[in-house]
Amino acid sequence: MSTPLRPFLPAAAACALLLAPATGMGDSAWAPRGNASAALDFRIVIPPVMRVLENSHPRQLDASAGGEASAQQRLVVLSNLKHGFCVSLRRAAPQLGTWELQADPNSGVQLSPTADGYRLCSTRPGQYTVLLQHRFGTRDSQTSALHWPVQTDISAI
Repeated sequence: MSTPLRPFLPAAAACALLLAPATGMGDSAWAPRGNASAALDFRIVIPPVMRVLENSHPRQLDASAGGEASAQQRLVVLSNLKHGFCVSLRRAAPQLGTWELQADPNSGVQLSPTADGYRLCSTRPGQYTVLLQHRFGTRDSQTSALHWPVQTDISAI
């Protein structure tokens, strides 16, 4: 037994689907010329960077007859950190007696002594080239050559 409406069921179902609102339809509107507006919000995130581009110094120090040695260290640091960075310089050789360190006052960094060495700090982002002049006095006057006696650690502020 067939009903006279059976051939129209697929067409009626298709019409019902077309008339029902779709949940994922986009929104649009027509605006007269000159009255359109839109807003875009962009957020650019720059990751923090702190790189030691150069840390050059002699591999070993030659002590003079009086037990003194001197050397120059070149430190180049690039940082975009808002509050800057600090470099800790510590003795890595126990046979060192005295240690004096000087930095160029025009380098943009501040040098201060600490209990176990020195601290070199910058309070702004940028690229810093610092020439450090080290002077060492050894406790043992028989020591003629020392491996580089300074450990360098860098940290963010």
